[in-house]
Amino acid sequence: AELGGGGCFLYYGYGSNLLRERLLLSNPSAALCAVACLQDFKLEFGHHQGRTSSVWHGGTATIVQSPGDEVWGIVWKMNASDLSSLDKQEGVEDGIYVPIEVNVHTQAGKVLACRSYQLKDYVCGPPSPQYKKVICMGAKQNGLPTDYQKKLEAIETNNYAGPVPIMEEIEAAIKAKKINSA
Repeated sequence: AELGGGGCFLYYGYGSNLLRERLLLSNPSAALCAVACLQDFKLEFGHHQGRTSSVWHGGTATIVQSPGDEVWGIVWKMNASDLSSLDKQEGVEDGIYVPIEVNVHTQAGKVLACRSYQLKDYVCGPPSPQYKKVICMGAKQNGLPTDYQKKLEAIETNNYAGPVPIMEEIEAAIKAKKINSA
């Protein structure tokens, strides 16, 4: 995506970055821009080169071209200064995710060109319950369409029950926000 006015860019999140507190962990400039639909793509989960994510202990989300399907997500407006931290979070340097440009449709009918990421060279595999939970929390937090939320709730997981440190970080961030706004 082109860097817009004032050194900003639009980022389309469809996985754990649907949840504001997750994205803000390493990208403090992110501001909600719109709920949007990516047409002719579907959501899949996979392991890069067959390896389970060491962060999430399961498959991670990706988008795959699939005529007639659609993925819902969030367009975040971000400062250009956060581009490298976002790339780092997505493992771009290690070739785990590759940046792509997608055109998404907002609920107001606008088409926005956004940066997004696609999992490279992966084997399909289910996400951990913790990762799925973050995606579902984000979908709910931002009011994604109810039928799409139901689809997300129906995703099979790998039943991983061990520790997920990033999940604790996210939950702490949510708690801290509740205290601040109380």
